[in-house]
Amino acid sequence: MILLALGLWFVHPAPLDMPRAEAYFVKDGTGALWLEDRYSTLDLWTSQAVLGRWEDDEGRVFAVAKLDAVPPLGDGEVKTRRAYARDRVPLDRKDKSLGSLRAQAVAKLAPVVPAEEPVPPRQPVRGLAEALYFQGTNRTAIVCAFLPEKSRAWYLATWELVEGDDFDYSRERFEEEFLAKWDEIRRTEIPSEAAPEDAPRGRAPKARRGGDPDDRAAERAFLRADAHHSVTNYANWHVTDAPEFTVLDDLPADNAFVRALTNELPVLRRKYAAALPSPVDGTNVLCVARIFKDRDEYLDAVGEEMAWTAAYWSPLRRELVAYLPMEGADGLMKTIRHEAFHQYLSYACAMIPVSPWLNEGYAGYFENEGAADWELGGRTLDFDKLAAFLPDVLKMDYDAFYAGSALERQLKYRLTWSIAYFIEKGAPEVRFEPFRDLKKNYVDALLKHRDMHLATAAAFGSRENLELFVSEWKKFWQHM
Repeated sequence: MILLALGLWFVHPAPLDMPRAEAYFVKDGTGALWLEDRYSTLDLWTSQAVLGRWEDDEGRVFAVAKLDAVPPLGDGEVKTRRAYARDRVPLDRKDKSLGSLRAQAVAKLAPVVPAEEPVPPRQPVRGLAEALYFQGTNRTAIVCAFLPEKSRAWYLATWELVEGDDFDYSRERFEEEFLAKWDEIRRTEIPSEAAPEDAPRGRAPKARRGGDPDDRAAERAFLRADAHHSVTNYANWHVTDAPEFTVLDDLPADNAFVRALTNELPVLRRKYAAALPSPVDGTNVLCVARIFKDRDEYLDAVGEEMAWTAAYWSPLRRELVAYLPMEGADGLMKTIRHEAFHQYLSYACAMIPVSPWLNEGYAGYFENEGAADWELGGRTLDFDKLAAFLPDVLKMDYDAFYAGSALERQLKYRLTWSIAYFIEKGAPEVRFEPFRDLKKNYVDALLKHRDMHLATAAAFGSRENLELFVSEWKKFWQHM
């Protein structure tokens, strides 16, 4: 890897962040409903400019970017990926405003405030037409923009040092082991840059007659391209594609989990859709799953605040993130069945927050593959008390749902799971099927009002129907 060429050992690739999405619920002239994701243009520009980032065990961070597009002026503008690709302006070495635009690009990517007046190396570097250092008097990081000979685009390399590093020695090594060897590194260590530079990049596919459906399909293609880009320059990361999902992983090549997962995901999605169908057109949806080989890598990526999780679905980044636990693939598959449901329901409900009783309840139902399990630390269950608590659980938002002790949260998870289990297994047997449209009414009301509490009220319809639901729920579980 690149950092090995720099003489640093035990380096680790850091997968790049997916852009942060904002959800817009759209209805076209035909009445079709779909979720349109829009992104900060700065996020899109950054995610596509950065080619890779690596970190060593002592905390040094090295990153390489390609400055081949004009950066956005601010962070306020949002666009779809397709619109961004259409409006993307190349940044060419012959651009009359190159110096100013290059400085703007460096400022958006540098780990330190860049100097207004960059300086060249002490002597020319073999293989480069030009190079400029932007770190100024700051001696905690090296920030170097460089133009390889015969290249139309500038590149940027940043190297964040750690306390105790000799800056002058580090810069000397940087010039000798990275800049002077860029052409070799580009060809052998950065696969995305090994292709000819005049290859088309980031172009929006032409819309065919009919417009909107093709726009939605194009959005899926651009999302897949960004997912690929986030790991394409890391030799130990792999990509597996299917029509509706992309799996990224750095598991050992002989690990069978990804094969099992890619077989399981389409089956799961069909089950999710059968249980909770949605009027939202999903042709632009791509389910991205990122699987780390171990917990340490996972925590490096998600942060210590997520240390309590084994996997999670990130609506903001539009990806499911997990790691392979020490106990193996079976536990991970169970966790993914849970999180993949959250992913499905987020898209099915246009990213509008769904009540915990439905979201966590059905995630638990699919996690356990429909099995009935009321185990709560060997405690004897009082279904009268549980039934009395059930209406409160149905009204909870996430702050209320996650509040309390670990045992209280476990009880609420079990109650939501029991609600989903009853809806699927017990409710159809209730005379006259009074709860037959409960799920549909919930989803329709949520999409209309964008409020989980109003959706719950619409799902049950009346206080009498809610009381009947609780009564039938209790009867069902008491006789299980």
